[in-house]
Amino acid sequence: MFDDVSTHYDRTNNVLSVGNALLWRVATTKAVAPKRGERILDLAAGTGTSSASLAAGGAKVVAADFSPGMIEVGKRQQAGNPNVEFVVADGMDLPFADNEFDAVTISFGLRNIVEPRTALAELYRVTKPGGRIVICEFSTPPASLVKFGYSTYLQRFMPAIAKLASSNPDAYTYLADSIEAWPDQKTLSRWMTGAGFTQVGYRNLTFGIVALHRGTKPRAAAAAAPADAAPSVGLTS
Repeated sequence: MFDDVSTHYDRTNNVLSVGNALLWRVATTKAVAPKRGERILDLAAGTGTSSASLAAGGAKVVAADFSPGMIEVGKRQQAGNPNVEFVVADGMDLPFADNEFDAVTISFGLRNIVEPRTALAELYRVTKPGGRIVICEFSTPPASLVKFGYSTYLQRFMPAIAKLASSNPDAYTYLADSIEAWPDQKTLSRWMTGAGFTQVGYRNLTFGIVALHRGTKPRAAAAAAPADAAPSVGLTS
């Protein structure tokens, strides 16, 4: 599915987010706070637009994605950028060593992984002790009026816009359904804590349509988090 939308992926995101995609990317980059020489994993990087932002200050960014089509588009778009490396990778079985990255981040991708808590455990494993995680993901607006308006947009207006902007509009019907099925801010925070991250917190962006989650891997952490560390928490709508 993601291979099918890779060609016009960035353009479609900008249209469907009404320009907010750029603001969310800027907020995520600031939260990661990449430093020159750091090694950063950008999981579900898509075409690498977020990776380029993270690498702008001299950090070395690995742009990993499950979709070979996205990776190929990203390689073309970032050709000549020595600070971004593209890798096809499964978020539930990352091809990286323990404690490899100073920071890990995933934007609008955790929701698309079959077992998101397994992905969180993998992100914990590859993060260095003392390293940080930043997750930018669609969430649940706390205000009922905003929640109703956003749900109406997802189910009625976004599919119509996607038909005009996307090469595969059916993929965006899935997008709407996956957003509404995704857990709220507090549930994702519990998942992060269950994976082993500490100092977990979040702040809402755009009235809670998106939430920016942050956490830290303890400096005294073992090389890998136990697979059963995550609590049993069901999805909330």
